[in-house]
Amino acid sequence: MSDPGLTDAGRRKRGGGRAAMMGRSAGVIDQMPWRIPVNPDRPTEPLDGDGVARIHQTAMRILREIGIEILNPEAVAILKQAGCLVSGTNVRFDEDFIMEMLGDAPAEFTMTPRNPAREVVIGGRHMVFVNVSSPPNSWDIERGKRSGDFETFKDFMKLTQYFNCIHIAGGYPVEPIDIHPSVRHLDCLYEKLILTDKVCHAYSLGAERVEDVMEMVRIAAGLSHAEFDARPRMYTNINSVSPLKHDYPMLDGAMRLARRGQPVVVTPFTLAGAMAPVTMSGAVALSLAEALSAVALLQYINPGCPVAIGTFTSNVDMKSGAPAFGTPEYMRATQMTGQMVRSYGVPMRASGVCASNIPDGQAMWETSNSLWSAVQSGTNIVYHAAGWLEGGLIASTEKFVMDCEVLQMIQRYFEQATFATGEEDLAFDAIKEVGAGGHFFGCAHTQARYQEAFYQPIASDWRNYEAWAADGGIWTSERANRIAKQILAEFEPPEIDHNAREELNRFVARRKQEGGAPTDF
Repeated sequence: MSDPGLTDAGRRKRGGGRAAMMGRSAGVIDQMPWRIPVNPDRPTEPLDGDGVARIHQTAMRILREIGIEILNPEAVAILKQAGCLVSGTNVRFDEDFIMEMLGDAPAEFTMTPRNPAREVVIGGRHMVFVNVSSPPNSWDIERGKRSGDFETFKDFMKLTQYFNCIHIAGGYPVEPIDIHPSVRHLDCLYEKLILTDKVCHAYSLGAERVEDVMEMVRIAAGLSHAEFDARPRMYTNINSVSPLKHDYPMLDGAMRLARRGQPVVVTPFTLAGAMAPVTMSGAVALSLAEALSAVALLQYINPGCPVAIGTFTSNVDMKSGAPAFGTPEYMRATQMTGQMVRSYGVPMRASGVCASNIPDGQAMWETSNSLWSAVQSGTNIVYHAAGWLEGGLIASTEKFVMDCEVLQMIQRYFEQATFATGEEDLAFDAIKEVGAGGHFFGCAHTQARYQEAFYQPIASDWRNYEAWAADGGIWTSERANRIAKQILAEFEPPEIDHNAREELNRFVARRKQEGGAPTDF
């Protein structure tokens, strides 16, 4: 499969097409082509049937006996109308209501951006990857750690578009503090829609921001309002305020998207020992209670609207309170949540995260642990899959490139997992041809499959020490820095309809003149 929407020249430029599929593109780097990975593995299930039932029962007991603080009056009124027990901002939920609402939620949905060839399927065995989202700082080898700015934001959007293994342009890869918060969403979404043609995310931070993003996504795709509302085109992710609270703006934005049939991912941020019980089962039960309360609200508002349940459950360093990621606790919590979410029949979100401050060995093993726990849990959408550092405080271009190598290894792993056992695959004739003490490099069976089997890494070189040293001894992060700079220097944005772009310009100018969005909630 070739890169969608690109000319042959564009494919050569960006490393797409058949050559990239074989790991030997003629572009800036070798990369695999655009495709939606499908996870063939059976999920890891750390819980037995009784464990699943006990966690579910505890989540229901939390909702029934303790309840959730809902700080959005409209949401409280809707839930009261639905028959929930309301006392001020506290809302208690009956299990029958929760399960009835879950029954309306789709197990799978498709999001179609302005380039239909970039649509993504969320659910089933599909697994899509999202760029790093929301760090306030960036870091690279040459400039070190610094506050986010608009130029760095655009650099990350270019990397997001360039890499075929990144399927969704999520939140701001770095927060551009040099743009006023009242109009930041307008500038950022404009650049996101110009520099990428992938599915976009809206921050659920007040009515104006959400409504503006939906309108900009509609304009960029050249859609009527009815066409936009007819199918998922973009999405939001909301977080609860753990423990046991949903705030006003998050729910406001989520309800607005749900009414127009746009997906909402509900992801409690529960750190065991801080915002959740220190035990994994307790933390997972609390997280599920928070997520299910919001899902039930959205399904009551618009039955069948697309939703997903996310997990961001990990542990903290009990001496400092600092969050830890990619730990055994994080992996188990993700696996446990995946098992529970599958029992509820909705898609699942997890993350590729680490606590390291720079793209070093710690960063990569923690991120790999996070990513593989997502694979093991049957996750459908993986946030922060490339570029995340320091527990979400830093986005790094070098780490972005290095993570994309891991993502492509996972994709390659999926595609090599069919374990064909036909006569040619078992290769008896090749074994007989080579015989004892020979080698398989030159035999016909190997040569016929050489290109198909070949895989060349991006950010690292699989070479012995002597070859590596003779070539200057470039460390992986240094090589990733060079690759990132080359990609950015040669980047060409995807095509966008001229009329759509002009209408976007007019919309952004008008909304800026009107003052954009309020900065207090």
